[in-house]
Amino acid sequence: MFASFTKCQIHCRVSGIPRSERKRRTRSCCVASRAGVGRAIGCGLRFAVEAVDGAAAGLDFARREAAARELRLGLHQADADALPFADESFDYVLSWNVIFHGTMGDVGHRLAEIWRILKPGALYQGTMLSKRDVQFGRGRHVAPDTFIRGSDAKAHPHYYCDLAGLAALFAGFEFLSLTQEEQRRPGSWHWHILAERR
Repeated sequence: MFASFTKCQIHCRVSGIPRSERKRRTRSCCVASRAGVGRAIGCGLRFAVEAVDGAAAGLDFARREAAARELRLGLHQADADALPFADESFDYVLSWNVIFHGTMGDVGHRLAEIWRILKPGALYQGTMLSKRDVQFGRGRHVAPDTFIRGSDAKAHPHYYCDLAGLAALFAGFEFLSLTQEEQRRPGSWHWHILAERR
């Protein structure tokens, strides 16, 4: 359900869930894992979901999708570089197809913000563009491993990384799962990441 909110970052707070009851998050649903995020529908776990997007249109989309599924979530229009949440206040952050828009420095700053709001031992799940992607190196080069495709007003930078780049960016995390997966578009490769905040 949340996979459709591709431009939102989803943050979850969990209350009263023993570690033994936590389940693993899947792509199709915000599900449990070691940090305590529970399945959104039919599993009896209590958690609050906060969605963040820099654009009102993204939040409107999230609002409509949540209403159609009878889900409650908090919506916040904010920049991913300055998340409007207290330190160590979340058990889980999902950022799908979001944080790689920018340079390596931009991505590092966003990950530092995510690290800041996660509790120790909490989970981050997200994607990064792989240098294996056929789009790597195409477009206007604006920074190391960063390219802008297109020239319209919506064109924005895309940062691509290899394993060494991921290790540098995720220095404050421990990878629990890290795979490169080809997306629906042939030749489109993303890193799929599940990491625990140290």
